[in-house]
Amino acid sequence: MDLNFIDTEKIKAVLEEGMDKATNLLKSNEQVSNLIDMVQTKIQDTPLLGTAVAGLPNMISMVKSYITKEYDVVSPKVIATIVSAFIYLVKRKDLIKDTIPVLGQLDDIAVIVLAMNFIKPELDAYAEWKAAREEA
Repeated sequence: MDLNFIDTEKIKAVLEEGMDKATNLLKSNEQVSNLIDMVQTKIQDTPLLGTAVAGLPNMISMVKSYITKEYDVVSPKVIATIVSAFIYLVKRKDLIKDTIPVLGQLDDIAVIVLAMNFIKPELDAYAEWKAAREEA
């Protein structure tokens, strides 16, 4: 997805800003599970978001596998990056207000896509791990 229409430096700052909160949140499996539930609800309520970021379900699954200790060969920083993006996705303070039709979801999409780009090798490795488990 082309992100030229949004200032990626601002999005990077948003993700970095959320890293401390994400790291603290990761100490509680219950809080992470609640966040994931909110992300899944947001996806259902925002069809544009769901179709634009096809890798989002794998991100959710990776975090779930990490907190249940099924998948632990990933850096905690990668998981914190995902959780930081999730926090941005469900919080009410956006770069572009969600109440603006279509445009309101662009910042959400941009944050998720940029986070996916940052962690692409790890997300691909997780997808391979998950596929191998499902075949077994």
